[in-house]
Amino acid sequence: QVQLVESGGGLVQAGGSLRLSCAASGRTARYGATGWFRQAPGKEREFVAGITWSGTSTYYADSVKGRFTISRHNAKNTVYLQMNSLKPEDTAVYYCAVRGTYNPISYNPQRYYYWGQGTQVTVSS
Repeated sequence: QVQLVESGGGLVQAGGSLRLSCAASGRTARYGATGWFRQAPGKEREFVAGITWSGTSTYYADSVKGRFTISRHNAKNTVYLQMNSLKPEDTAVYYCAVRGTYNPISYNPQRYYYWGQGTQVTVSS
């Protein structure tokens, strides 16, 4: 059984930073590719960033490249999303999600089996 718990969301002014954490339990979480997604009101859930289980490869949506950094600490079974230079359009509920063991990263949220409850990020202008 995999459980994912996100934390670190909050209210920040434009240009500010936040670091989201995704704490995972279960073997699949340790060896599964992890993605961060976000969903704003009235919009579809979209891929933000992803990292392979080994941590050797990372992927980003064009809208966050150069501003967000995904990383993982496997000993702690935790994946992080460092968000810098935040913009009002980054406002959304952010979710972490895990694929099956050794599965590669996917930009499609439907390919992820396990999801956290989400954490709200609000960026004021």
